[in-house]
Amino acid sequence: MPLEDDFCDILKKSRVGQGLSVSDVSKMTGLSADEISSWERGEPVRSRAEVQALAQALGLRAEPLGQIAIDQWEPQAQRQPAWIHTIQGSVGGYGVQGYIVHDEGEAVVIDTGYNAPAIIEALERYRLRLVGICLTHGHADHAVGIDQLLTRQEVPVYLGGEDVGLLDWRPRSELLVEPRDGQVITVGRRAVRCVATPGHTPGGMCYQVDDRDDPVCFVGDTLFAGSIGRSNPSGLYAAHLDSVRMRVLTLPPQYGLLPGHGPATTVAEERGHNPFFSVE
Repeated sequence: MPLEDDFCDILKKSRVGQGLSVSDVSKMTGLSADEISSWERGEPVRSRAEVQALAQALGLRAEPLGQIAIDQWEPQAQRQPAWIHTIQGSVGGYGVQGYIVHDEGEAVVIDTGYNAPAIIEALERYRLRLVGICLTHGHADHAVGIDQLLTRQEVPVYLGGEDVGLLDWRPRSELLVEPRDGQVITVGRRAVRCVATPGHTPGGMCYQVDDRDDPVCFVGDTLFAGSIGRSNPSGLYAAHLDSVRMRVLTLPPQYGLLPGHGPATTVAEERGHNPFFSVE
């Protein structure tokens, strides 16, 4: 699976998040505004010197940025634990992922992947009893279909309180639960820990499972392999970087990171290859 974000996406997310215009970046780097605009449209960058100049201006790490822009870096393929089912969906050809975490016949859905029918089919095929729906944020590609799931079986829907207004359809108030940071949701013998990560949206959440053999964190659009989701609104950019730096990349290096778009990655891969974050 290719990276969710190319060089062009990283440039624009960083520039817009810091409130910089193309002209500002041109003045900071000595590169022409036309060149910078062309790179943001997807034209290939020519040299590592240009990558270095852009990275310095935008506060990005030059070596990982060059790996993505020139070397076509991708994370190593990750083995998916047997207790996780990935749900693939598409919004007009734009791929999105949701997940089912299950144990001892119980299951929680982590984002719908814009494909509630596939979730229902998997629950029925494996005879799983749904005990909760955990949303990383309220955007439609991650939340559409909760009405179909709740029609089948009413369960709590966990969503950061500041994201409720983003929902296209809201469950009854008694089903909508604002998770506490650190709250644990039990699924069979497993514990799903709620981790507040505002940035992509004001109420963004990640969901961590401390499995002995296959520890993972479901990161939604908080983080992508080699990048981050768009900070929305852009004023959340600094908080977004802090959320990833302090809540995700402080996990042990072997933790798998399962995003809402693009390939799975690990804490170790992102510490080494994500241009938004310095190696501590």
